[in-house]
Amino acid sequence: MLIGEDDGEAVFDEAAQRAVDQGNALLDKYPDADEWTVASGVVAGAVQFWLFSRQPCNDPDCEDCADINTAERRLAKLIAEIREYAIDSDYYHTPHDANVGTA
Repeated sequence: MLIGEDDGEAVFDEAAQRAVDQGNALLDKYPDADEWTVASGVVAGAVQFWLFSRQPCNDPDCEDCADINTAERRLAKLIAEIREYAIDSDYYHTPHDANVGTA
């Protein structure tokens, strides 16, 4: 089944929610597990899948693949995407951040 552009946002949202749900399920299954370890495992799996999905085609001159045709270019795109999602997150700033000012 091909996914249309109208379905793209729904698929994105579901994929993101499933990653969160999987992390929570692992914490429920292993109550003594370190939350950071679980979160890092979720990120590691997401990075592997992201990199797999961004493999360039076999044409070295392909214009569509120009921005991902080296490992460093793929990494730069991945870091930029992660930064964007982090900044957009409700959890990016917390009241306990060291640089939170008081008035």
